[in-house]
Amino acid sequence: MRSILPASVVDASWLAEHYDAVVVADVRWYMDGRSGRAAYEAGHLPGAVFVDLDHDLSAPPTKELGRHPLPSPQWVADRLGQLGLGDHDVVVAYDDAGGSIAARLWWMLHVLGQAVAVLDGGMASWHGPLETVAVHRAPVSRQARDWPVRRFVDADRVDALRLDPGAVVLDARSAVRYAEGDPAIDPRPGHIPGARNAPWSENLDPVDSRFRDAAWLRRRFETLGADEADVVVAYCGSGVTACHDLLAMDLAGITDTALFPGSWSAWGGDEDRPAATGSRPL
Repeated sequence: MRSILPASVVDASWLAEHYDAVVVADVRWYMDGRSGRAAYEAGHLPGAVFVDLDHDLSAPPTKELGRHPLPSPQWVADRLGQLGLGDHDVVVAYDDAGGSIAARLWWMLHVLGQAVAVLDGGMASWHGPLETVAVHRAPVSRQARDWPVRRFVDADRVDALRLDPGAVVLDARSAVRYAEGDPAIDPRPGHIPGARNAPWSENLDPVDSRFRDAAWLRRRFETLGADEADVVVAYCGSGVTACHDLLAMDLAGITDTALFPGSWSAWGGDEDRPAATGSRPL
Protein backbone atom coordinates (compact mmCIF):
# COMPACT_ATOMS: atom_id res chain seq x y z
CA MET A 1 0.00 0.00 0.00
CA ARG A 2 1.38 3.42 -0.99
CA SER A 3 2.19 5.65 1.97
CA ILE A 4 0.48 9.01 2.23
CA LEU A 5 3.75 10.53 3.41
CA PRO A 6 5.42 12.80 0.84
CA ALA A 7 8.85 12.31 2.42
CA SER A 8 10.58 11.39 5.67
CA VAL A 9 9.97 14.94 6.90
CA VAL A 10 6.60 16.73 6.83
CA ASP A 11 5.67 20.27 7.75
CA ALA A 12 2.94 21.48 10.08
CA SER A 13 0.53 22.35 7.27
CA TRP A 14 0.75 18.83 5.87
CA LEU A 15 0.22 17.39 9.34
CA ALA A 16 -2.84 19.57 9.95
CA GLU A 17 -4.34 18.44 6.65
CA HIS A 18 -3.72 14.73 7.35
CA TYR A 19 -4.13 14.69 11.12
CA ASP A 20 -6.88 12.07 11.16
CA ALA A 21 -4.79 9.68 9.06
CA VAL A 22 -1.67 9.57 11.25
CA VAL A 23 -0.57 8.79 14.79
CA VAL A 24 1.43 11.63 16.35
CA ALA A 25 4.28 10.75 18.70
CA ASP A 26 5.91 13.17 21.16
CA VAL A 27 9.54 12.07 21.63
CA ARG A 28 10.90 14.90 23.75
CA TRP A 29 13.95 14.13 25.89
CA TYR A 30 16.66 16.29 27.44
CA MET A 31 20.35 15.63 28.01
CA ASP A 32 20.36 18.01 30.99
CA GLY A 33 18.02 15.81 33.03
CA ARG A 34 14.76 17.65 32.46
CA SER A 35 11.79 15.36 32.10
CA GLY A 36 10.41 14.84 28.62
CA ARG A 37 7.23 13.46 30.13
CA ALA A 38 6.77 16.58 32.26
CA ALA A 39 7.17 18.72 29.15
CA TYR A 40 4.59 16.54 27.40
CA GLU A 41 2.13 16.90 30.27
CA ALA A 42 2.59 20.67 30.23
CA GLY A 43 1.43 20.78 26.63
CA HIS A 44 1.53 18.54 23.57
CA LEU A 45 0.01 18.25 20.12
CA PRO A 46 -3.59 17.01 20.17
CA GLY A 47 -3.83 13.24 20.43
CA ALA A 48 -0.06 12.79 20.63
CA VAL A 49 1.20 9.79 22.54
CA PHE A 50 4.38 10.16 24.59
CA VAL A 51 7.25 7.88 23.53
CA ASP A 52 10.04 7.63 26.09
CA LEU A 53 13.54 7.48 24.60
CA ASP A 54 15.02 5.72 27.63
CA HIS A 55 12.30 3.12 28.16
CA ASP A 56 10.52 2.68 24.81
CA LEU A 57 13.31 3.17 22.28
CA SER A 58 16.33 1.87 24.19
CA ALA A 59 17.36 -1.15 26.21
CA PRO A 60 18.87 -0.53 29.67
CA PRO A 61 22.32 1.08 29.44
CA THR A 62 25.50 -0.95 29.86
CA LYS A 63 29.18 -0.11 29.60
CA GLU A 64 29.57 -2.47 26.66
CA LEU A 65 26.53 -1.29 24.68
CA GLY A 66 26.37 2.37 25.69
CA ARG A 67 23.77 4.72 27.11
CA HIS A 68 20.96 3.94 24.66
CA PRO A 69 21.41 0.38 23.38
CA LEU A 70 19.28 -0.90 20.55
CA PRO A 71 16.38 -2.81 22.14
CA SER A 72 15.42 -6.30 21.03
CA PRO A 73 12.72 -6.72 18.36
CA GLN A 74 10.38 -8.16 20.99
CA TRP A 75 11.03 -5.18 23.30
CA VAL A 76 10.07 -2.78 20.52
CA ALA A 77 6.96 -4.75 19.62
CA ASP A 78 5.84 -4.89 23.24
CA ARG A 79 6.59 -1.27 24.15
CA LEU A 80 5.17 0.34 21.03
CA GLY A 81 2.21 -2.02 21.08
CA GLN A 82 1.42 -0.94 24.64
CA LEU A 83 1.48 2.66 23.42
CA GLY A 84 -1.05 1.84 20.71
CA LEU A 85 1.34 2.23 17.77
CA GLY A 86 0.35 -0.49 15.31
CA ASP A 87 2.47 -1.99 12.53
CA HIS A 88 0.41 -0.27 9.85
CA ASP A 89 -0.04 3.12 11.48
CA VAL A 90 1.46 6.12 9.74
CA VAL A 91 3.53 7.83 12.44
CA VAL A 92 4.66 11.46 12.66
CA ALA A 93 7.22 12.07 15.40
CA TYR A 94 8.21 15.41 16.87
CA ASP A 95 10.35 16.96 19.59
CA ASP A 96 11.53 20.46 20.44
CA ALA A 97 15.18 19.90 19.51
CA GLY A 98 15.29 20.15 15.74
CA GLY A 99 14.20 16.56 15.27
CA SER A 100 17.36 15.23 16.93
CA ILE A 101 15.42 12.98 19.32
CA ALA A 102 12.40 12.23 17.13
CA ALA A 103 14.81 10.94 14.48
CA ARG A 104 15.54 7.92 16.70
CA LEU A 105 11.93 6.76 16.44
CA TRP A 106 11.96 7.60 12.74
CA TRP A 107 15.04 5.42 12.13
CA MET A 108 13.76 2.45 14.10
CA LEU A 109 10.42 2.38 12.28
CA HIS A 110 11.91 3.34 8.91
CA VAL A 111 14.30 0.39 8.79
CA LEU A 112 11.38 -1.90 9.66
CA GLY A 113 9.49 -0.59 6.65
CA GLN A 114 6.83 1.34 8.55
CA ALA A 115 5.53 4.67 7.22
CA VAL A 116 7.04 7.34 9.48
CA ALA A 117 8.14 10.97 9.27
CA VAL A 118 9.53 13.71 11.50
CA LEU A 119 7.68 17.01 11.93
CA ASP A 120 9.94 19.65 10.40
CA GLY A 121 10.54 22.45 12.88
CA GLY A 122 9.14 20.34 15.69
CA MET A 123 6.72 21.60 18.28
CA ALA A 124 7.53 25.26 17.58
CA SER A 125 6.17 24.91 14.04
CA TRP A 126 2.73 23.85 15.29
CA HIS A 127 0.45 26.86 15.69
CA GLY A 128 -2.72 24.96 16.50
CA PRO A 129 -4.08 24.13 19.96
CA LEU A 130 -2.22 22.04 22.50
CA GLU A 131 -3.49 19.52 25.05
CA THR A 132 -2.32 18.79 28.58
CA VAL A 133 -4.21 15.55 29.22
CA ALA A 134 -2.05 12.47 28.65
CA VAL A 135 -3.19 10.36 25.70
CA HIS A 136 -3.64 6.63 26.23
CA ARG A 137 -4.31 4.76 23.00
CA ALA A 138 -5.70 1.24 23.16
CA PRO A 139 -2.86 -1.31 23.22
CA VAL A 140 -2.34 -3.26 20.00
CA SER A 141 -0.44 -6.37 19.02
CA ARG A 142 2.71 -5.69 17.00
CA GLN A 143 4.76 -8.29 15.21
CA ALA A 144 8.35 -8.58 16.46
CA ARG A 145 10.50 -8.15 13.36
CA ASP A 146 14.26 -8.68 13.26
CA TRP A 147 16.42 -5.63 12.79
CA PRO A 148 17.88 -5.50 9.25
CA VAL A 149 21.48 -6.69 9.59
CA ARG A 150 22.90 -4.11 7.16
CA ARG A 151 21.31 -1.22 9.04
CA PHE A 152 23.10 -1.69 12.37
CA VAL A 153 26.76 -2.27 13.20
CA ASP A 154 28.59 -3.09 16.41
CA ALA A 155 31.99 -1.85 17.60
CA ASP A 156 33.93 -4.66 15.93
CA ARG A 157 32.27 -3.93 12.59
CA VAL A 158 32.98 -0.21 12.94
CA ASP A 159 36.60 -1.05 13.72
CA ALA A 160 36.83 -2.78 10.36
CA LEU A 161 34.83 -0.20 8.41
CA ARG A 162 36.87 2.77 9.64
CA LEU A 163 39.84 1.27 7.76
CA ASP A 164 37.83 0.31 4.68
CA PRO A 165 38.30 2.77 1.78
CA GLY A 166 34.82 1.88 0.55
CA ALA A 167 33.14 2.93 3.78
CA VAL A 168 32.56 6.28 5.50
CA VAL A 169 32.09 6.68 9.25
CA LEU A 170 30.41 9.89 10.39
CA ASP A 171 30.38 11.39 13.88
CA ALA A 172 27.20 13.44 14.36
CA ARG A 173 28.36 15.23 17.53
CA SER A 174 29.37 18.86 17.65
CA ALA A 175 32.82 19.87 16.46
CA VAL A 176 33.93 20.46 20.05
CA ARG A 177 32.81 17.05 21.27
CA TYR A 178 34.34 15.41 18.19
CA ALA A 179 37.70 17.08 18.81
CA GLU A 180 37.89 17.31 22.58
CA GLY A 181 34.92 15.51 24.11
CA ASP A 182 32.76 16.77 26.94
CA PRO A 183 33.74 15.35 30.35
CA ALA A 184 30.15 15.71 31.56
CA ILE A 185 28.89 13.42 28.78
CA ASP A 186 31.67 11.55 27.02
CA PRO A 187 33.67 8.72 28.61
CA ARG A 188 36.92 10.22 27.24
CA PRO A 189 38.05 12.84 24.73
CA GLY A 190 38.06 12.40 21.00
CA HIS A 191 36.43 10.31 18.31
CA ILE A 192 36.77 7.04 16.44
CA PRO A 193 39.96 7.26 14.35
CA GLY A 194 39.04 7.75 10.71
CA ALA A 195 35.57 9.10 11.44
CA ARG A 196 34.60 12.37 9.79
CA ASN A 197 32.71 15.03 11.70
CA ALA A 198 29.16 15.70 10.50
CA PRO A 199 27.37 17.61 13.27
CA TRP A 200 23.66 16.86 13.11
CA SER A 201 22.78 20.51 13.79
CA GLU A 202 24.23 21.53 10.42
CA ASN A 203 21.41 19.66 8.68
CA LEU A 204 19.14 22.48 9.82
CA ASP A 205 18.68 26.05 8.67
CA PRO A 206 19.96 28.16 11.60
CA VAL A 207 17.15 30.67 11.12
CA ASP A 208 14.13 28.41 11.57
CA SER A 209 15.66 25.09 12.71
CA ARG A 210 14.08 23.26 9.79
CA PHE A 211 15.83 20.80 7.51
CA ARG A 212 17.76 22.31 4.65
CA ASP A 213 16.57 21.31 1.21
CA ALA A 214 17.54 17.99 -0.36
CA ALA A 215 20.02 19.52 -2.82
CA TRP A 216 21.89 21.32 -0.03
CA LEU A 217 22.00 18.17 2.06
CA ARG A 218 23.21 16.17 -0.92
CA ARG A 219 26.12 18.56 -1.41
CA ARG A 220 26.95 18.40 2.27
CA PHE A 221 27.23 14.64 2.37
CA GLU A 222 28.97 14.49 -1.01
CA THR A 223 31.69 16.65 0.54
CA LEU A 224 32.01 14.03 3.28
CA GLY A 225 32.28 11.23 0.70
CA ALA A 226 28.99 9.63 1.62
CA ASP A 227 27.57 9.59 -1.90
CA GLU A 228 30.25 7.25 -3.26
CA ALA A 229 30.63 4.98 -0.23
CA ASP A 230 29.48 1.37 -0.20
CA VAL A 231 28.14 1.99 3.29
CA VAL A 232 27.92 5.04 5.54
CA VAL A 233 27.88 4.49 9.30
CA ALA A 234 26.66 7.24 11.60
CA TYR A 235 27.33 7.48 15.33
CA CYS A 236 27.11 10.13 18.02
CA GLY A 237 27.25 10.03 21.81
CA SER A 238 24.75 7.23 22.33
CA GLY A 239 23.08 6.42 19.02
CA VAL A 240 20.32 9.04 19.12
CA THR A 241 21.34 12.22 17.28
CA ALA A 242 23.24 10.10 14.73
CA CYS A 243 19.77 9.22 13.44
CA HIS A 244 19.40 12.88 12.43
CA ASP A 245 22.29 12.44 9.99
CA LEU A 246 20.70 9.23 8.74
CA LEU A 247 17.43 11.09 8.19
CA ALA A 248 19.20 13.93 6.40
CA MET A 249 20.96 11.46 4.13
CA ASP A 250 17.64 9.80 3.37
CA LEU A 251 16.29 13.19 2.30
CA ALA A 252 19.41 13.62 0.15
CA GLY A 253 18.88 10.27 -1.56
CA ILE A 254 21.77 8.46 0.15
CA THR A 255 20.38 5.17 1.40
CA ASP A 256 23.28 2.74 1.99
CA THR A 257 23.47 3.77 5.63
CA ALA A 258 23.74 2.16 9.05
CA LEU A 259 23.66 3.16 12.71
CA PHE A 260 26.26 2.30 15.34
CA PRO A 261 23.89 2.23 18.34
CA GLY A 262 26.60 2.06 21.00
CA SER A 263 28.31 5.10 19.51
CA TRP A 264 30.97 6.94 21.53
CA SER A 265 29.44 5.93 24.87
CA ALA A 266 30.35 2.31 24.03
CA TRP A 267 33.49 2.84 21.97
CA GLY A 268 35.00 5.50 24.20
CA GLY A 269 34.11 3.50 27.30
CA ASP A 270 36.35 0.66 26.13
CA GLU A 271 39.93 1.69 26.85
CA ASP A 272 41.17 -0.97 24.43
CA ARG A 273 39.59 0.90 21.53
CA PRO A 274 41.71 3.63 19.90
CA ALA A 275 40.73 7.28 19.98
CA ALA A 276 41.78 10.33 17.97
CA THR A 277 41.59 13.92 19.13
CA GLY A 278 41.55 17.19 17.23
CA SER A 279 39.52 18.35 14.26
CA ARG A 280 40.90 15.84 11.76
CA PRO A 281 39.73 12.23 11.35
CA LEU A 282 43.12 10.81 12.33
